[in-house]
Amino acid sequence: MPEEKYMLRAINLARQAEGFTNPNPMVGAVIVKNGNIIGEGFHQRYGELHAERNAFASLTESAEGATVYVTLEPCCHYGKTPPCTEAIIENKVAEVVIGSRDPNPLVSGKGVKLLEEAGIKVVQDFMRKECDEINPVFFHYITSKMPYVTVKYAMTCDGKIATKTGASKWITGEAARAEVQRMRHRNMAVMAGIGTVLADDPMLNVRIEGLKNPVRVICDSSLRISPESKIVKTAKQYRTVAACTLADGEKKKALAEAGVEVVELGGDGQVDLKRLLAYLGSCGIDSVFVEGGSALNDSLRKEKLIDRLEVFIAPKIFGGAEAKSPIGGVGVSEPADAEEFFLKEVKRFGEDILLTYVKSR
Repeated sequence: MPEEKYMLRAINLARQAEGFTNPNPMVGAVIVKNGNIIGEGFHQRYGELHAERNAFASLTESAEGATVYVTLEPCCHYGKTPPCTEAIIENKVAEVVIGSRDPNPLVSGKGVKLLEEAGIKVVQDFMRKECDEINPVFFHYITSKMPYVTVKYAMTCDGKIATKTGASKWITGEAARAEVQRMRHRNMAVMAGIGTVLADDPMLNVRIEGLKNPVRVICDSSLRISPESKIVKTAKQYRTVAACTLADGEKKKALAEAGVEVVELGGDGQVDLKRLLAYLGSCGIDSVFVEGGSALNDSLRKEKLIDRLEVFIAPKIFGGAEAKSPIGGVGVSEPADAEEFFLKEVKRFGEDILLTYVKSR
C-alpha cells in the first residue's frame, strides 16, 4: 500500500527527536497531495511547535485538499503551543490519517471530533501498532502519572556484574558504553543507589556532545553521600535529587547549599520507591533510567516497578559464588513466582549483545 510509506516516513521523522520531547510524545507528520509529499515535520523539542505545524511550515504548495499522515491524534488544546487541529482546519486539508490514539484526557477523541465537525475525513488506527511503539513512555506516564522505569545492567555471560572483589570496570566494550550514554539522554532521569555512588563515584551525566543530561536521582536512605563526591560537586550544574528516609539537619543543609535537592521518603528504613517515583512523576519526569546495583534492582523488582530491562551481555566469564549478580536479595522460591518479561529486541554492539525486554502486560 502506498499509504504505508507515508506513515513510515512520519514514524522515522518522529524518532529523530528521541530524548528531546519528554514529557511530550514523539510525533511525525507528512502532508501528501496528488501522490507527492508537499510538507513534513516532527515535534523537535519540548515546548516547540508540534509535528503538524512544522509540516505546514514546510509546505511547497497549498495543502487544500491534501491528506495528512500523523503518528498521533492531533492535539486540540492550548498548551505551550496552539492546537494542531486549528492549523489542519485552517489549511483546508481533506483527510487526516492517524496512527496512535492519544490517551491524554485533554485530547483523547476530542481532536478527531473537531476535525470531523469541520468536514475533514478522519481515519484512525492506521498502522497503530507501529505508531504505538514510538511512545511507550508517554502512554505509560500520561495514564499512570508515574515514570516509565528502565533498568540497565551489564553482565558477563555467566551472569555476573562484578568480580568477587567488586571490580566491574569494564565488563562491556566502548560501543556498548556509548549506547548507555544515549540511553541516559533518552530518559528524563537517571537513578542509582548509594552503594554504586560510594563504590564508583560516578557523574551519571551524558558525555556525548549535543545530547541532554538527565536529572540525577540517588537512593540514599541514610544520606551517606559525600559532599566531596562528583555528584554533589556538580549538583548546581546538573539537577540532582537525593532521596532518604530521614535527613540529618546539618547534612541536609550542606547538601542543599551545594545544590542537591533532598527529599525525605521513609519506608521501613529504606526509601519508599513508589513514593519516590510518584514524586518524580509530579515533577514532570516521565522516565527513569536505573543504573543501580543489585540491591536497588531487587527493591524495584519486589515492588514490580520495572517496565523495561536493557541487558548487556559481554563475552566474559568471572565465575565464583561471591561475584555479584544483577538482581540481589533473596529472590523468589518457585519459577512460577517470577515476574515475566517479553523479549522485544536483540542488538549487537561490538562483541557485546544487548537484550531489550519489556514487562508482559
